[in-house]
Amino acid sequence: MEKRTKISLAAAGAAGALALGIGVPAIAVADPSASPSASPSASTGPGAPGPADREQKRAERQAELAAALAKELGIDQAKVAAALEKAQAQLDAAAKAERQNQLKERLDAAVSAGKLTQEQADAILKAAESGVLPFGGGHPGHRRPGR
Repeated sequence: MEKRTKISLAAAGAAGALALGIGVPAIAVADPSASPSASPSASTGPGAPGPADREQKRAERQAELAAALAKELGIDQAKVAAALEKAQAQLDAAAKAERQNQLKERLDAAVSAGKLTQEQADAILKAAESGVLPFGGGHPGHRRPGR
């Protein structure tokens, strides 16, 4: 019975979030794999580059950037590449934390307004943190491939 209650609670929480239209605003983080000319339909057709292709191109651009910076600064390319990775990881972590905070604020407001119970809000937040929901920082669909 307890398992059924947890499943019902999670489903009710997710349904409540969807009914409220709780979405976390996107945080603009430079994504070198994004193409300004790409349209959503262009990436869904047959023969479209898959995640592995996009990741390879991203890695190639990252290596080119590291090489150019290393040459310009007169330092080892490996050090530049490591610094770029570290900086990107820090930006990703900050963006994830911000999305989590925004979600928590919206859930708290929904609880205060009586639209959700605290238990539902907690279930939604937990689902977002674990990657079950497409917002909150844990879902691979909202992160760059390989991150």
